[in-house]
Amino acid sequence: MISEKEAEESISPDHISGRRRRSIFMVTRYDTRVRYRSFDADSMMDGGPPSPALSTGTAQKLQNKTLFFDYDNTLSKLDQYYRRVKRLILRYMSPTIGLFPQIGGENNDVAYVRDSIYCAMSVWSLYQAYSRLDDDKGRIHELGQSAVRTMRGVLFVWMRQAHNVESFKQGQGPMNALHSKFYYKTGDPVVGADKYGHLQIDVVALYLLTLVQMITSGLQIIYTTDEASFIQNLVYYIERAYRVPDYGMWERGSRYNNGQCELHASSIGMTKAALEAINGFNVFGSFGTSSSVIYVDIDAYNRNRTIFETLLPRESASKNTDTALLPTMTFPSFALHDEKLKSRTMEKIERKLKGKYGFKRFLRDGYRTVLEDVDKNYYDAGETKNFDGIECEWPMFDLFYLIDGIFKGNPAQVEVYKARVNDLLKQLPAGDSILPMYYYVQRMDIEDARRDPLSISRRSSKEWIDGRVHLMGNALYVIASLLLDNLLHVNELDPIRRYLPASERPRKSIRYSFFQGTASDLIVQVVLIAESSRLQSMLATYGIQTQTPHQIEPIQIWSTWELVKAYNYLGLNPKLGLTGRPPRPIGILGTSKIYRICGKLVLCYPIMFEQSDFYLSHDMDLVIDDLKADITFLAKFWKLSGRPTFCMVLRESDLRGEHFGQMLNLLASFKRGDCDGVKIRTGRLQNLVSTSCIEHLDFLQNMPEVTMQFKAFEEITTVTAYRSLTDIPRATRKISGYFIRPEEYELKSTWDICQCLKTCDGTRMQSKLLHILLKREGPNFYIEDGTLVDKIERLAKKAANTRNWQVVRFCYSILGKIVDSLVPSVTSVLVRGKQVTIGVFGHEEETISKPITPAEMKTMIYRLCQPHDICQAVLQQELLISIGKLISTTPELFDGILQIRIGWVTHAMKLELEYECGEDGEPDKIEELSPSSVNHLLQRILAKDLSNRTPLQRRQINGALNRVPSDFYDRVWEILERTPDGIAVAGSHFPQQPTLSDMTIYERNFSLSVENLLSKVADPAYGQIICETFMVVSMILRRNPELQFPSVLDMDKLIWEAFANFKKDREAASSEGTAGITMNTFFNVPQEEINGTTSYLAKAIVNKLLSGQLNQTVEQSCHVM
Repeated sequence: MISEKEAEESISPDHISGRRRRSIFMVTRYDTRVRYRSFDADSMMDGGPPSPALSTGTAQKLQNKTLFFDYDNTLSKLDQYYRRVKRLILRYMSPTIGLFPQIGGENNDVAYVRDSIYCAMSVWSLYQAYSRLDDDKGRIHELGQSAVRTMRGVLFVWMRQAHNVESFKQGQGPMNALHSKFYYKTGDPVVGADKYGHLQIDVVALYLLTLVQMITSGLQIIYTTDEASFIQNLVYYIERAYRVPDYGMWERGSRYNNGQCELHASSIGMTKAALEAINGFNVFGSFGTSSSVIYVDIDAYNRNRTIFETLLPRESASKNTDTALLPTMTFPSFALHDEKLKSRTMEKIERKLKGKYGFKRFLRDGYRTVLEDVDKNYYDAGETKNFDGIECEWPMFDLFYLIDGIFKGNPAQVEVYKARVNDLLKQLPAGDSILPMYYYVQRMDIEDARRDPLSISRRSSKEWIDGRVHLMGNALYVIASLLLDNLLHVNELDPIRRYLPASERPRKSIRYSFFQGTASDLIVQVVLIAESSRLQSMLATYGIQTQTPHQIEPIQIWSTWELVKAYNYLGLNPKLGLTGRPPRPIGILGTSKIYRICGKLVLCYPIMFEQSDFYLSHDMDLVIDDLKADITFLAKFWKLSGRPTFCMVLRESDLRGEHFGQMLNLLASFKRGDCDGVKIRTGRLQNLVSTSCIEHLDFLQNMPEVTMQFKAFEEITTVTAYRSLTDIPRATRKISGYFIRPEEYELKSTWDICQCLKTCDGTRMQSKLLHILLKREGPNFYIEDGTLVDKIERLAKKAANTRNWQVVRFCYSILGKIVDSLVPSVTSVLVRGKQVTIGVFGHEEETISKPITPAEMKTMIYRLCQPHDICQAVLQQELLISIGKLISTTPELFDGILQIRIGWVTHAMKLELEYECGEDGEPDKIEELSPSSVNHLLQRILAKDLSNRTPLQRRQINGALNRVPSDFYDRVWEILERTPDGIAVAGSHFPQQPTLSDMTIYERNFSLSVENLLSKVADPAYGQIICETFMVVSMILRRNPELQFPSVLDMDKLIWEAFANFKKDREAASSEGTAGITMNTFFNVPQEEINGTTSYLAKAIVNKLLSGQLNQTVEQSCHVM
């Protein structure tokens, strides 16, 4: 793809260093497992695309064979590329820091990290191409060191901001971000984080991925252990991308360019690829030591992977699709290997964004258009509507499709995009062919472009006219050209084989864990550890074989938090002010590896076996459900080499209570080798080590003194032995006690209350009295043998043993307890595009739309819930934990639910309890149910099986869950298009403008705006009727495209008119009048049957349209139904 003028340069003897070389050069393939491409002379001479990938059989025949090509012709072409790269790329490299500007010219002030990385890639790709040659005139060294200079330049400017990395580890926010642009000569920051969108997670991930590729090719980029520790901290910087809204590839955040960040699939996908590539990688190269190995949190990786695949094919809440996904889908990251989802995403980009002159970045993108006000940092509300249909088209995105076609061996795709790129090239004054930055619509063509985007000719950007170069686009052009001319093989451009599925990539090292994909017949190894020999002997009588900590020596069992302490030393660097891994818990995937630490083998038990200070661990039914869910999760998401090893710690306290039979059944299923369809293997830990995934934490070898800080799980010494289950102390059954009215003791003295506590034996009464004292005297008030807090905690444990869950919840709430992993559960909901609201039904609510800290979560829950319902402060925490697990394992339960209102979900559960007990029964109180029963009740109401419920009950449940039809939001958009004065619901107005101007029908933000409108409705059944009314309005407007509402569409008036007609018909049909007919009577009428709610709603809508307010745009008869 060299220009004609460049191709006309004759191959003089000066261009070929001597005739002593052979005319045919031999190259032996170094990896026979990859796809082979033929390098025929004709293809190389005419610069055509490479031949399709050979079949597996042909590839096998080519193993250890020698491939031939014309040496002189290859050298000539590479020399032309060398001169081109010198003129168009390296010419603009900063002489001091090695970075590149966005547009290369005579006066360069600002260097950009992203553009610099792509420039380094192009130089490195030419270095790789030259590496085939024997006599390269020193160009291999020059090109390689130029790429190294750029990568080290980025490292240099970022290491000067190590304090930002440390701050970002503690609180992920834009103000703590690494900068993405610097002064060209000095490397100093250009602008602060408060004035520019520096938070671009994908840039840091791209840097790490490129670093691995270049080091794998043989370049030495990282020199010292200080630099290696900084790279480890960059991994910490990006590993929570799944929950960190950023500004994305375009540095503007949301599509509205209003300074707001949002989650971007492109950033998460690039992070996923970088974490895969750098896990277990030695940044010193093949000669590195244990101090330069990089480690990745497999649980953080898994969250990034699942959220990335969940978001696709959407880019973010405001961008239905975006070309920023292309570097993630294709070169350089190849983050997705689900071919169906990848094709769907890339086809959507082509369908929505492809134009004659390249691709739009995203819909309604105003960047570089003639209507954009360059003097403003942010757009006004509704301003993005001005850019509809006139977005600039960027040719460089054709190159991603071209390179993708070469990697896939798709000649048709290559030819299409090769022709498109050739048609868009421009000639510099010096004669070089370059790719313009973008093509724009001229001001005089704006209206024509909006009517028919393909009918007008666009003008190219002006930088090339002045001899300047858009470096990122032309860097990609160099890479694509080298591939097309068969001067560069895909394996040389991708040494770590990112383009192959994980199972087909070469393994870097057998010493460290390696991503290889999930085996179809994965076996989960389960190790049963009894805390005492007494418990071991008792379980053996039932055929359950366990081991004690003493019997597995010298292997040690560690708590999760001990492993966290070990990881605190990873990346620790006091000179840079870096503290190592943040003290976050290790997830179930991380605890399923066996660790070698300073010569010792260590197995960690999951965090669920920790002695928690929250009451959920007292419910064995819930513990068993969580155990099964964790094992299923392991089998589904394990991606490492070796089998996962699940350590199950059995304590004597677990055997108490009426649910031990279920625990025994679970252990028996492990022995049989199956747990809910998952293959299980149990046995002695010593026998399972050889098939386990073993991770060597070699970074601790240089700190031998730290091993003294770790404490292994120890065996409990007992005197007596259990002969059977009947010897085990049983939990006392629930004791019922009367519940006093608190106002009776509110005015009594503290002494009177203390005396009452001495004589009162009911746990409910005690909890109320202690709450009065806590409010009056404070937590440190001394009573009997301890403080008030101690007394309440002992009462809570007593109530847990008696299964008095209402008292347990009451005590934990007044103590202000917060459950572990609450924030990650909320994050699991948010990253799937949904929102969470906290608050008691019928009272104030607050919406969580982005991840928050545990302290913020605790404050919000107790501020909104405790004043209205003390128990709900902890009950809503239970529900958040359950919802977080369910949405991760069975997301289909939440279809049609965009906003999860926890208080309303609680109300739906109370309604279900009332329905289940019938009219004559007394329903259970939800506060009295065990946590496992609450979890099962939640699953029942989410299961959508409401066939045995009345129409009113179905509307109440679905309304409380905020469940709407699948195409509901699209229909509301269509209605809004036909309602110039907007829509009114429950006194709130939803305007047509700027809603339609600022949003599109495809983006999630519009759906969230509709949810915000519906949240004004106080009654769940009424809210569901409003949804049904919207659907009926949409049906009528679709059948009558000439109609529109000339005034505000007031949904409340429509429903009340429908109800009035319903009452009128009932009055005519009954002699008893309408005294007993209420709105609930109307809500209890089936929807679709004759004289159902749909018929009354349709009649009210038609009356609205035909009552003198109809505005017909076409003179014809009105046919509605």
